[in-house]
Parts: sequence; structure tokens; C-alpha cells
Amino acid sequence: MRRDLALAFALLLAFAQAPAQTPAPRQPAQQQQQQPQPTPTPGQESEEDVVRITSNLVQFDAVVTDKQGRRVADLRPEEFEVYVDGKRQEITNFSFVSDAAGAGRANAPAARVEKSGPSGPVPPVPLRASQVRRTIALVADDLGTSFQDIAGVRRALKKFVDEQMQPGDLVAIMRTSAGIGALQQFTTDKQLLYRAIERVRWSAQGRAGVSTFAPLEPDPLADSRSTAGGKPAGDSKGGGGDDADEDKEKGGASVDEFREGVVTVGVLGTLNFIVRGMKELPGRKSVVVFSGGFKIFRNPKDRNDYRNTDRIMENVRRLTDQANRASVVIYTMDVRGLVWTGLTAADNYSPLAGGQPDFSAVNDRNEELLGNQEGLAYLAEQTGGIFIKNTNDLSGGMQRVLDDQRGYYLIAFRPPEEVFQPSQGKTRFNKFEVNLRRAGLSVRTRAGFYGFAEGTTKPAAPRTRNEQLMAALGSPLSSGELTLRLTSLFNSPAEKAAAVDSLMHIEASQLKLTDEADGWKKAVIDVAAVTFGEDGRPVDEINRTETVRARGEALQLMLSEGLVYMMKVPIKKPGAYQLRVAVRDAQTEKVGSASQFIEVPDLSKGGLALSGVVLTTARDEPAPGAAPQAAADRDPLRDATVRRFRGGSQVDFFYHIYNAKLDPATGRPRLVTQARLLRDGQPVFTGPLVPFDPGPQKEMARLKMGSRLRLGLNLAPGDYVLQVIVTDELAKGSRATATQWLDFEIVK
Repeated sequence: MRRDLALAFALLLAFAQAPAQTPAPRQPAQQQQQQPQPTPTPGQESEEDVVRITSNLVQFDAVVTDKQGRRVADLRPEEFEVYVDGKRQEITNFSFVSDAAGAGRANAPAARVEKSGPSGPVPPVPLRASQVRRTIALVADDLGTSFQDIAGVRRALKKFVDEQMQPGDLVAIMRTSAGIGALQQFTTDKQLLYRAIERVRWSAQGRAGVSTFAPLEPDPLADSRSTAGGKPAGDSKGGGGDDADEDKEKGGASVDEFREGVVTVGVLGTLNFIVRGMKELPGRKSVVVFSGGFKIFRNPKDRNDYRNTDRIMENVRRLTDQANRASVVIYTMDVRGLVWTGLTAADNYSPLAGGQPDFSAVNDRNEELLGNQEGLAYLAEQTGGIFIKNTNDLSGGMQRVLDDQRGYYLIAFRPPEEVFQPSQGKTRFNKFEVNLRRAGLSVRTRAGFYGFAEGTTKPAAPRTRNEQLMAALGSPLSSGELTLRLTSLFNSPAEKAAAVDSLMHIEASQLKLTDEADGWKKAVIDVAAVTFGEDGRPVDEINRTETVRARGEALQLMLSEGLVYMMKVPIKKPGAYQLRVAVRDAQTEKVGSASQFIEVPDLSKGGLALSGVVLTTARDEPAPGAAPQAAADRDPLRDATVRRFRGGSQVDFFYHIYNAKLDPATGRPRLVTQARLLRDGQPVFTGPLVPFDPGPQKEMARLKMGSRLRLGLNLAPGDYVLQVIVTDELAKGSRATATQWLDFEIVK
């Protein structure tokens, strides 16, 4: 990120600093008064954690179903029996949490959208923390999934985004090979999720091959040994041999087992990182792991036998305890589906004339299948999730996961002192056991918890400047004590390379000002910004300290109007980027953060594309109730950054159009534009189709567009999205339409 930065007071910025190259807004043929339609507001989730472990309270969740797998919601506290390490506990708190609204959304048909002209993808709905009902991390274990199974994972992920994702869902799609770069921003934007799905590919560095089982091949070493009195030549195994078998008998691990263990530990580390990042997120939280499985136990029929897998088991225990304390349920899915473990035409099981098939290889395959499934099953059981196996319908398995989150019991008890006392010098693991007095029901909950109270294991609060900024940058949601608003706009000037212009608004009234001579006030702020690429890895960053000074009228305006911080980020190649910013008050150590995704189109391919949209209050009209001269004092740059407008006011919006086709006869484009206003993903206003007139513009490859919209007086306060759609009548297919959107807020 270049050091091309400027800090300025919003009140001191001139109109010339706004997008002045954009033509004056063109008044539509008809100014329409928008009539809002009532839209349901999602209910708020309880702010209380699902799982809490303190010295005076242990709270956990439990799911109860009948023999048909249906949720049971009418149980009373006296019908539960809770045991910790075999000792009965008295239930002190009890409730049933139902997501009936979520069930209704899942069964409701998609809302009907009138198509009065060119259409584009529905813009994402910005969510506040209180609106999030479910936070879902879909993790594709590309290190443990074979080449032939990865396509099924991609189909299941796409179907989830297309059909199963609901309003109020905050979703991220991740890969285990991405390591710590996997924790992308959780989003409601389906286009970004589709891009994440495209990056789910088979990894040749993983522990899974091209298919579920490698074809059996004769072992040349075994053949040579057979001629010297060893095993018969027909007794051959793919990838094995007598030496490997002898190592296993002695309790040692083969080279393949060692490599597989290293990869498995890496996968568990990625999952642990994801779970830690979800701890502060709202809603019912779950991680769904799509995998070909991994081994935890040496003998899949004996969970006490994990010779040579001690390191794996230690990471599993650390992960499950972290998930339980973060109120995250882990669901696992065997993506191999129904697997044939017998001999196939690809197996070379008869290397010599008269050789007999090696049916012990079939037993090895069965053992491998069960061993990998047992690892996935154990991970789900320990966190109260479900393991889905032996089904080729991965989307159906995903629906089972979603159905499982529709209702659960919250149960709490007062723990005895011995729960937190070490056992043989180590932290005690306390096993849960929940029984039901009502017959015919099944209960599923977490397996237990380690005996330390919340707070004693939390890392110390970040104290240094960089620690505080990095902690804020790592938050998946905008957070903190300082209020920030981020606006990032793609732009491609003709004379320069493509860039992203970012405007950040800071509520100056939240900063601590210190006194200086002659009435000056000073604030010192630390600013950190990181740009992440599509793979979740940082591509550019800044970290600097700024000093702000003001006095008199400028000071009062700064406190009332805030500060605008401008950043220009050059972009070397097209793609989806994420910008995260954090600001720290050096005096009070208050920190705030914000983030935004930016899509940078590939203009070299010739398809129709739009820049980001700039939205401001109309320059020639004061806000409702303000004096007429107030229009001249308004700062358009601040308007474009804060994006808060009153109902009944007029707003101007500007953007650029790239790669429009030209009519050979006139040398002019034939474009049609349209504006839509949406709330909660549903259109509340659809503007008319308006032919685009470039006027005196000569630069046809980069057309400037401006228009005006009056916000209806009847529009309820809240969050809205302005979507602009441009159609090129001279182009064909997907390149004929381009769309862009920007969220804003209507206030009283």
C-alpha cells in the first residue's frame, strides 16, 4: 500500500476534491416517490453464550430427538439427569432455545422480484451483530479429500449458497490448505462465496490421492523376498511390505503414517484457528468439515489405542475444548459417500500366472475406511455435532446439519470444587453424561470440559500498540470503541493503473483531545490497514501514526462532522480483495475496526464493467429543516464516506462505465441504465429504464455517469442498498450487463 495518504478535516475539504470530473446529475424523466413495503425483522439472539464455564456456573447445550429424528421441545428440568465424572449434578438453570423463525425462512418460498428491465445479482444485505442468527464456517479439507471427491464438495457448497443459505446467515467458505490465511471475512455476499468455492481444489500436497484407494500393485521387494524363502509372490499389497508390517507390529509408524500425521496436525491447527476466530461472533455458531477423514486411533475399534498418534490426539483435545468454550458445534461429513472396498479392475492383484487375489488387501481397505471415519465421528461427538457418513447426497447431509440447529436446551449447574482441581499435576478433563427419564428419546451434547474457569485461560489483553491494532484487524466483524465507516471504490483512470480509493470516516468526538498553546487541541491516532487477496494472504499494508490539531470553529466542526482519512491502494491484477482497517486512540487506547470487500474487474477481457458508486446529498438542496445556504456548506466527501441521509432528501450518485461497445454507424454507445433501492434483500423501489446519453464526452472507453434520486418520505429509517444496473444493447451474453451497489442508511 503506497504512502499516498492524506488526513483532512471534513469541514475544510472543497467541492473540488469530490468526484468533480463526473457530469452534473441528470434529472430522471419522472421523480418517483418510493413506497416502502413492510419487511420482517429477524429476532435477536440472546447475548448469553451457549457454553460458559466459570468457577460458580457451568452451562452447556443439549439436543433431544425422538426415534424419527424430530426435535423434542417440551421436556422439563426434572426429566434430565446430568452427571460429571459419574456424579449427579443439580440443575440450577434450564431453558429451551428455539429458532422457529429460521425454520420458517427455510420452508418459505423465495420472494418474488418484479423484472421490469435488466437485472443483476441481488446485492448482499449488510448485517448488524444483533441480526445474525447463524454463523457458519464451511471448511473444505482439500488436504484430506481425493481428486475424485473434490467435485462433489464444490457442488454441495454451491447448492448451500444457492438454496440453503437464509437471511441472517453469516457464512465463510474456507480451505484447510490455506492455514491461518483461511479466516476470511464472514459475509452475506453470495458472489464472494461463489469465488471462494472456485478456489476449492484438490491439493497434491495432501494426504489423499486421486481416488479413495490407490490401485493395488505388486511389491517388487516382496517378489524378491519370495524367491529367497519369504512370503509368496501373490501376497502383495499396494504401498506396503513386510518391513512396514513388522514396524506396525512393534508399535512403530511407517513413513506414510508419519507424513499423514503431520498433515492431520496441520488440518487440526487450521480448524483451531477458525474456531478461535469465531469466539466473539454472534448467532448459533457451527463449523462444517467436508473431508475424506483422518485417523486418530491406531485401532478404529479401540479408542484407547492411539499409539503413534499422541500428537494428533493432543491437538484434537485442544481443538474440541476450544470449540466448546467458543460455543461452536463441529459437524463432520465423509465426502467419500458410499465406498466400495473390494477389488476392482484397476487393481493388479494377480502379478504372476496362477497367482491368487490378495483378499487381505480388502481388509486393509476396510480398516482404513473405518479408521478415517472414526476420526471424523470423534471430532463431532466431542462438540455435540453430527457425523454424516455413507451417503452420496452431501447437500442432504448439509440440510441435516441446518435442521439440527433449530432448537436446543440450555442447562446449567453449580460445579463442585474438585472440577477445577488438577489431577496428577494435570488439568482435569471432566466428562459430561446426560440421561433422560422419558423413554424413546435420544440426547446429544458436548463430551466434557477441562477444569479451568473462563478468564483463567484467556490470553492477556493486548497491551502494546501493535498488539491492539493487530487484534482489531483480526476481528471478522467491525468492532471496537471507536466508530469507523469505510468506503472503498474501484477506479481505473485512463492514464494510470487500476486502484482502489478508500475513504474512512472517524467519529472525532470519541477521541481524547489534549490542550496545547493558543487554544489548539490535539489528538494522536494510530492507523493500520491490510489488503488481503483472494487466497486470504496479505498483499499490502500500512501502519503509521497521525497527529490531528484544530481550534475554534474548525474544532467544533471536526467534533460534530468527524474526520475523513483517504487512502489510495494500487491494484496489480484483477480479483476480489478485502481491506481491513483499524484505528487506535493513542491517549485512551480505544480501538475500532472496519472492513470491506472490493471486486476489481478484468478490463482487458473487454466485458462491460462499472467503477464503485459515489453517493452524496444533492449539492443544490439542503437537508430537510436546514437553511437554504446550508447546501453550500455541505462536504460531499464526508457524505460519500458516512452515507447517512434523511427521508425526503435528494441524493446524487456517480460512477464510471468501462468497455461499452460503440455503434459503428455513430461511434456512440447504446446503453440503458436503471437504479434500484433494496432493503433486507427485497426491492422497495425500481427506477425506470433510462437510455444513457454521454453528451460531449469523448473518452468512450471510460464514460462518466451521474444521476439523482429522491428518497421517499415514507421510507422507514434503517439500512438500504442502492443498486445500479447498466445494459449494453450492442453486447451479448454475460458481458452485456454490469451491476454495482453501495449500502447507506436513512435516518430520521
